[in-house]
Amino acid sequence: MNIIRKIFSPGCLAVSLLLLFYTFYKSEVYWNGTKSNYYFIYYIVLTLLLIFSIITFYLNNKIKDYLIVSIISVITSLYIMEGYLLFLEKKVKEQSQNVFLKKKQLYEKETGNKYDERTKYEIYEDLKKTDKKIQLSIYPVTFINELHKLYPFSGISNSKTIHCNENGYYSIYESDRYGFNNPDKEWDQNEIEYFLVGNSFAHGACLNRPHDIASVLRILSKKTVLNLGFSSSGPLITYGTLREYLNSNAKKVLWIYNNNNDLQLLEGELTLNIQLKNYINDLTFTQNLKLSQKEIDNMGITKIGNHLNWKKKNEKPIVYFVKLNKVRSIFNRYLPKTNQPFPRVKSKPKTLEEFKKIIKMTRDLTSQKNSQLYFIYLPDYIRYTKEYNDSNYLANYLAVKKIVEELDIPFIDIHSEVFEKEQNPLKLYPFKQFGHYNIEGYKKVSEAIYKLTKN
Repeated sequence: MNIIRKIFSPGCLAVSLLLLFYTFYKSEVYWNGTKSNYYFIYYIVLTLLLIFSIITFYLNNKIKDYLIVSIISVITSLYIMEGYLLFLEKKVKEQSQNVFLKKKQLYEKETGNKYDERTKYEIYEDLKKTDKKIQLSIYPVTFINELHKLYPFSGISNSKTIHCNENGYYSIYESDRYGFNNPDKEWDQNEIEYFLVGNSFAHGACLNRPHDIASVLRILSKKTVLNLGFSSSGPLITYGTLREYLNSNAKKVLWIYNNNNDLQLLEGELTLNIQLKNYINDLTFTQNLKLSQKEIDNMGITKIGNHLNWKKKNEKPIVYFVKLNKVRSIFNRYLPKTNQPFPRVKSKPKTLEEFKKIIKMTRDLTSQKNSQLYFIYLPDYIRYTKEYNDSNYLANYLAVKKIVEELDIPFIDIHSEVFEKEQNPLKLYPFKQFGHYNIEGYKKVSEAIYKLTKN
């Protein structure tokens, strides 16, 4: 104990200084100051640890002994907890693997093709060997907790872009001049029949053209359709997208809304990024994103590089264990929202109030542009499963519908128009499993939208 007692205070001081330096490096060098909000709580904790370390030099041996035993006990408990959480994660992964194997067997039986088991980053690195311009779809929400001069609403422009895999293969699209999922020539047309905004269902996850909503509408209408939807974009980013990109040549604006997470995404948008709130607080605010695509491209490319570097450094299980990743993820849930790496979200009355404000501003904006706004309500997978909580789900649905209809905006309910008419609605999802729609699902949804908006 004497040896431990002698090195205790210098050891605490050295560790606190080392961790402070490491935190500064991660925050200001590695992330270039873009995640300072997230690391702020670490600065506070480590500063307190530094002060504590200095105080220990002046404590008597008896108190030091108590502290040594207590600290060793806490550290041991944390690593036991980390080990237990990793064990639970392994069990969950085994269950997920069973679902995946079922999907894989169905896909290979139905198509005769091999299911692509690569991760998004594995296929990216494989395709990069033959196509240096290949990119990943970088979602706007990944910048939600960062500080940049710009907040992008799109991805990397004029690039073959890897999106996602729910149907046995990775959907890949050629992005347009602004980084959206469109044939670039659509921007050159004098009149736009349909102008789509929303999250992943509008984006076209996880199917190739011509099976996404925008592509099917192009075929049915034989007219120009622009799709500015992007995965994980909530109502505020969606409204901001309209403010930045909507011109007066769009006849119909389709707001594609999904009941699964759009209100939750909105809460994160309202609390985690100052730039986004400017779109609500100032009707003249603009980032001039159309003129800033080069910078948006650079931000996306940097994001991909940073994530690849992070994966290479942290892919070993021992690194995750030593850094207590699972334990820290639990603690993160109880941090103030601005200090969380990702939004912690749950629906509140205040969120619905802000949602109503955004929808009203959208109605006014589209009216100024001489466009007809339609609100397209998409149901999600959980509604058609045994886990469906009727009261909670229905409450959100009715609240959103009431807001939209009170503002005299046409409300198109895809549940009643499509899914309610199906004997087994789950057949419109990939292998009847959780996810976005399959080819048949997207087709039926698109046909219903066209039928109700073509006049």
